[in-house]
Amino acid sequence: MDTSFRDGFQSCYGARVLTEDFLPALQASVDAGITHFEAGGGARFQSLFFYCNESAFDMMDSFRKEVGSDANLQTLARGINVVALSQQPRDIIDLHAKMFKKHGMTTIRNFDALNDVNNLRYSGERIAHHGLHHQIVIALMDLPPGCEGAHTAEFYLDRLKQILDSDIPFHSICFKDASGTANPKKVYETLKGARKMVPEGTILWTHTHDTAGVGISQYLAAVEGGTDGIDLAKSPTSGGTCQPDILSMWHALKGSDFTLDIDYEKILTASEAFEEAMKDYFVPPEAKMVSPIIPLSPMPGGALTANTMMMRDVGTLHLYPQVIKEMSDVVRLGGFATSVTPVSQFYFQQAYANVTQGKWKKITPGYGNMVLGYFGKTPVEPDAEIVKLASEQLGKPVFKDDPLDVLEDGIPKATKILEENNLPVNDENIFIIASCEGKGLDFLLGKATLGVRKKSPEEEKPAPPATPAPTPAPAAAPPSNGPKSYVITVEGKNYQVSVADGSATPTVVAQVPAAAPAPAASTPAPAATPTPAPAAAPQTGEDVEAPTPGNIIKILVAVGDTVEANQTLIVIEAMKMENDVKAPKAGKIVEIYVQEGESVQAATPLLSIG
Repeated sequence: MDTSFRDGFQSCYGARVLTEDFLPALQASVDAGITHFEAGGGARFQSLFFYCNESAFDMMDSFRKEVGSDANLQTLARGINVVALSQQPRDIIDLHAKMFKKHGMTTIRNFDALNDVNNLRYSGERIAHHGLHHQIVIALMDLPPGCEGAHTAEFYLDRLKQILDSDIPFHSICFKDASGTANPKKVYETLKGARKMVPEGTILWTHTHDTAGVGISQYLAAVEGGTDGIDLAKSPTSGGTCQPDILSMWHALKGSDFTLDIDYEKILTASEAFEEAMKDYFVPPEAKMVSPIIPLSPMPGGALTANTMMMRDVGTLHLYPQVIKEMSDVVRLGGFATSVTPVSQFYFQQAYANVTQGKWKKITPGYGNMVLGYFGKTPVEPDAEIVKLASEQLGKPVFKDDPLDVLEDGIPKATKILEENNLPVNDENIFIIASCEGKGLDFLLGKATLGVRKKSPEEEKPAPPATPAPTPAPAAAPPSNGPKSYVITVEGKNYQVSVADGSATPTVVAQVPAAAPAPAASTPAPAATPTPAPAAAPQTGEDVEAPTPGNIIKILVAVGDTVEANQTLIVIEAMKMENDVKAPKAGKIVEIYVQEGESVQAATPLLSIG
């Protein structure tokens, strides 16, 4: 399978690629004789609404039209999350399969990051029910050094036995290594053992990334072990955080009993067309690198660039090596769920918090809910002390039941939102609202913005400004025809203020962390006498801080609102995850320090509750 147009986009461009830009390269791939493509799902579903101002359903329709009726178009689903980052109720899981079949997909690869087979049951039933090929997944990785208890060949074959003993309908089986860290010997033993266990004629597939530099070796081991298919990509997305290159694999098989049935000259032509189509897109350098420290983490290729892009946005990319090292403990104590979306995000966010806020001082919401059992059963029991901390900090007990049993039906909820906003009520819109929430609504209302990173100055969209670091000096003066920024102090708290030329009214952009010293006396006069604004209100409340770095995507309260304890106040998008910031107590909103669209650091004060 050619993964260039889904996993390639996710791994190299943060999944932010416009459909019209890649269709010529897709046609060149068809001309080269490729008939099996990864065409959507995973992060490529939400990203089209979030960043490309496009409908993922329209993209899938265009994809099918370009390749013709006979091609096998495959998408990626995350078990009970399907293509969302949060768990979806049963009616939305069913709607997912129905809509993807309607919009031209052939196969759905279906995985659960916890390798909890129960999480694949209902989604697998619905995929098969709607006439799609269900490729069920066992998720692979290597554990960091010093860890044991899961992720061995024996462990994977036990999961395979659970699948075979269950009544889950499936048509093929994939062994998926999102981090590219499973050592080749283990891959060989797993595939060889699986081939002996499955009925004759069962299709076995293998997927990996080349992030750690062993992707070709893994595939050679899988081929020797008995796999029927592998995933490959074309330049410029191949290698590094994506799949090994088609031509590299073709070369590696020379002299063996196996080959790829390709015309290498046609593949080369298709690669050149793909490189031309993508020439304006920004590729972070780490997307094309082999990183020998990845097996110590392990960090999947599809999440690595999303994480590093976020760290660039908030000015903390220099902490990346420390975060990768910290992930070893986070994985070891978290129950050994596989490092693939969404768990890879949980791991990374917790490691980031451990580096920036102190080890285990702050349990992040995703990681905490995982160790408490709200996403299903982890391969081994998480560390008891970490579970205790998560329960105390999140205010939640350990959960042992089926996550689907506690989810409210999604179709009535989405229908109500569409009706309230005078939007058409149809299956596509219902699914967009259910899986993309507020950003899906923004798209349908015509409020979505473009967030595609291109190298061409006229096309490149700048990232939102990060909250400035504490400093006593005013920001560098902008051009004379733009706003000027200052740091001022009001009743002991510091604020970044923007004043436009000719305006008598300053705008409070963000509160600067309280540790910042007062500005010098030479601070420009216009910012020293702001008109009354929420920032100048008496400081009688308790600050609520950002649990992770990220972008403010929703502010759900206003100054003066009365809120209940544990009520969601703000939603932060961080490293492909949406995190709810909840009220630590009941009270009244005294101040709001941030705006929607703003980037913040972990521990940045967001608002104050009195």
